[in-house]
Amino acid sequence: MDTSNLTLRQLQKESARALAVMKATNKNLSQFNHTANHNSQNWYRAVIEWYVKTYGDLPSQTGPGSEVKLIDV
Repeated sequence: MDTSNLTLRQLQKESARALAVMKATNKNLSQFNHTANHNSQNWYRAVIEWYVKTYGDLPSQTGPGSEVKLIDV
């Protein structure tokens, strides 16, 4: 999935949905650090890519992530 067309806020929202449904352990979260290289946008993309591989589409579109309600302030 190409996430280059997503804005920073969209990356944040999509990754938040994905993280909300995954088992958040040190091991699970650290897997994204290898591709991020101290870049938060790359970290968000890695989280989204994991979700897409697991569920087939963006968290807002399919799977348990689509049921997550975000509070937008």
